[in-house]
Amino acid sequence: MIDKNYAPQEIEQKWYAYWLENKLFASKPNPNKEAYTIVIPPPNVTGVLHMGHMLNNTIQDVLIRKARMEGKEACWVPGTDHASIATEAKVVAMLKEKGISKADITREEFLKYAFEWKDKYGGIILDQLKKLGASCDWDRTRFTMEPSLYQAVIDTFVRLYNKGLIYRGVRMVNWDPQGKTALSDEEVIYKDVQAKLHYINYPLIDGSGFVTIATTRPETIMADAAICVNPKDERYLHLQGKKVHIPLIDREIPIIADEYVTAEFGTGCLKVTPAHDLNDYELGLKHKLPVIDLLNDDGTLNEKAVLFVGVDRFEARKRIVKQLTEEGYLAKTEEYKSTVGTSERTGAVIEPKLSLQWFMKMEEMAKPALDNVMNDTIQLHPAKFKNTYRSWMENVRDWCISRQLWWGQQIPAFYLEDGTVIVAKDKKEALRIARDTYQLYALVEDDLTQDPDVLDTWFSSWLWPISVFDGIENPDNEEINYYYPTNDLVTGPDILFFWVARMIMAGYEWRDELPFKNVYLTGIVRDKQGRKMSKSLGNSPDPLELIERFGADGVRSGLLFSAPAGNDLLFDDKLCEQGRNFSNKIWNAFRLLRGLEVVPGASLPEHVLATAWFESKLNQTIIDVQDHFSKFRISDALLSIYELVWDDFCGKYLEIIKPAYQSPIQADTLQAALGLFDSLMRLMHPYMPFITEEIWQVIDERKAGESICKAEFPLAGPVNAALIAQFDVVFEVVTKVREIRNSKQLSPKLALALHIKAENKAAYAPLEAIMIKLANLESITFVADAVADAQTFVVKADQFFVPLANDEDPAVVKAESEKELVYLLGFKKSVEAKLANEKFVANAKADLVERERQKLADAETKIQSLQELLARLG
Repeated sequence: MIDKNYAPQEIEQKWYAYWLENKLFASKPNPNKEAYTIVIPPPNVTGVLHMGHMLNNTIQDVLIRKARMEGKEACWVPGTDHASIATEAKVVAMLKEKGISKADITREEFLKYAFEWKDKYGGIILDQLKKLGASCDWDRTRFTMEPSLYQAVIDTFVRLYNKGLIYRGVRMVNWDPQGKTALSDEEVIYKDVQAKLHYINYPLIDGSGFVTIATTRPETIMADAAICVNPKDERYLHLQGKKVHIPLIDREIPIIADEYVTAEFGTGCLKVTPAHDLNDYELGLKHKLPVIDLLNDDGTLNEKAVLFVGVDRFEARKRIVKQLTEEGYLAKTEEYKSTVGTSERTGAVIEPKLSLQWFMKMEEMAKPALDNVMNDTIQLHPAKFKNTYRSWMENVRDWCISRQLWWGQQIPAFYLEDGTVIVAKDKKEALRIARDTYQLYALVEDDLTQDPDVLDTWFSSWLWPISVFDGIENPDNEEINYYYPTNDLVTGPDILFFWVARMIMAGYEWRDELPFKNVYLTGIVRDKQGRKMSKSLGNSPDPLELIERFGADGVRSGLLFSAPAGNDLLFDDKLCEQGRNFSNKIWNAFRLLRGLEVVPGASLPEHVLATAWFESKLNQTIIDVQDHFSKFRISDALLSIYELVWDDFCGKYLEIIKPAYQSPIQADTLQAALGLFDSLMRLMHPYMPFITEEIWQVIDERKAGESICKAEFPLAGPVNAALIAQFDVVFEVVTKVREIRNSKQLSPKLALALHIKAENKAAYAPLEAIMIKLANLESITFVADAVADAQTFVVKADQFFVPLANDEDPAVVKAESEKELVYLLGFKKSVEAKLANEKFVANAKADLVERERQKLADAETKIQSLQELLARLG
């Protein structure tokens, strides 16, 4: 006996345990099967499940479950990313609570604490994904800092260094004063802020006056190396070559000319501070200006600032503005909209800073990664992101790959006392190189000092599709040869360059082939007001609470009801409520079938016909679903299934075959319905795994360990388009009769008579019993002429009459018919315009064009019938 109500929590726990117990998600190379592989975008080890994860991982699970049912060797590899900056910040905060400073412990002690933290908190998000139903091969779970993946990163660094693609040098970098580390350009988030533009007077040393500059950063004036003007700016021609005093510190700097300066911005005079602005740095190199770095790594001013030494940069800004005002150097201050770079991980305002760092040359590696996306060897879905991708890759800069942290893969560079650098996989290998190359035979390992920096987190995750199969250290192993390249990657467009492009580069560098064939780019989950969901706004629901309220299937389907690739999803709880209602609809439909009394016997003719009709609808939907999947329209595929189940199966098919109250159903009819239900469960399973497993297990007897997870995904059979068209007429007739009932406020129990004026009476013969049941008719009569004093409607070219005791005034019928005629004439015009569009006819699918032509033919026959009716009404 099936429970009255669907209880998702109990069912979800039961079946997930069953799937794990029977290792239904496990995968191993099988030469007799086609591999289908997805690698998870590894969430940060610091992470907890949020709505973006929910959407991304639901899509991955849909793809992997479908592939598994299609008989492929489906492998979904899970894992986590060590997230250097974020995790180190968490560990530092944890130590602070214990009264321990990072500065007071050794690197080894810190890493011990970090791994303890990771072991305690690092797997939370993976456990949460299990509640969503994620069918990962959990035995394959990887972590970017585990020994083999760590070594893969080291080997990659050594390889690229030896190829001349990695170098060390002093460059202007993005500096995070809070994390005390360099960042790559992609780790900087730019934000619009309301700032103040300060106009400061710089006195000319000849006493002839002053020049005024405008700056949002007055705290850096002590590091100024020059004032620059445009050589064509007539206002300042007489000043070129002169010198000014820097206010407050009385240091002299020259006035130089360069076309870089825009005469229209500010005063037309630019303060040049090479150590604290990338453009100023380039200008300084060109004009051989000194570089004065007045900031410490933590954002406080150092002794080179002369003033406010040890004071935080933002506090120093306030103090210097006050002093400039008091001493008469501040001309004025204006409100100014500015853009500042912030650290993606800590949120701190970034400082441009000259720093000795490790860099990777990107231009050479970017070429195959660009070409193979632009020629669609690797396809982005939606394709609109190709333009963004191309823009990034054509303007790629060298990648700053070193980070001033302890948590991460330590750079395999070893220094001799004289500064000589040796890059090797470990100290032992570095010592061998030192002896062989430099003949330093007396050297011992203690004479070598390893670079203290670690590599950027992305320098490990760009290897992910290869390293999870141990393809760096062992490039010819069975797993990498079978599972690589992977098939589909599901991720967000915000890391298209960060991660996706770099994985493509790594694929061509290490294996001379693509890492995946398709990249499905999800949109951002936003609230009803269009705001991105975030903790700070408090507008993001807890995904686990949603699962508790609506069930995992309800949340999964709810998310995908409106999640087209690349477009943002406006999330509303009502989507999950719709998903839950869908679950309940399925449950109640199955309960209805299972609760019927059964008698032996063959199906009634109308039931046989209805089953044949639904089989055609099912087959057509399977064709549509496969087409949607081939184009990565995952949401559209779900909507097709939803309409088939809710409207066609529950709303129509069940109503046709359902016996009268307390009457039995024929065994053959029930068996056919359950067979169709089995197909529906298999079709729906990738989207709603829990309820489909629960129902599939009791539709028929199953063997121990059997699961819908491995059942065959439905294959499309023949589609009887003529039968579907016949039933469309039936359902339209039923709808029209019901509309008459409602408009006249007639009881649903009152049987009505229906008269039909049709050229092809035989077409209705097999359908009469269905129309009589669904529309509650006492009789169907075919007539040669119009029936007087009856409600009238037209379907296709046929006219229908429902005699009522209280008929409407002919004038009302005429008015309604005229209204419908006006609509149909307009509709006909719009379809004709579409079909007259050569571009549409040439590019649209053949069946879509045919459907439009059929719409036109239907409209024309209806127009003709209405015109005949109106002629009779005078």
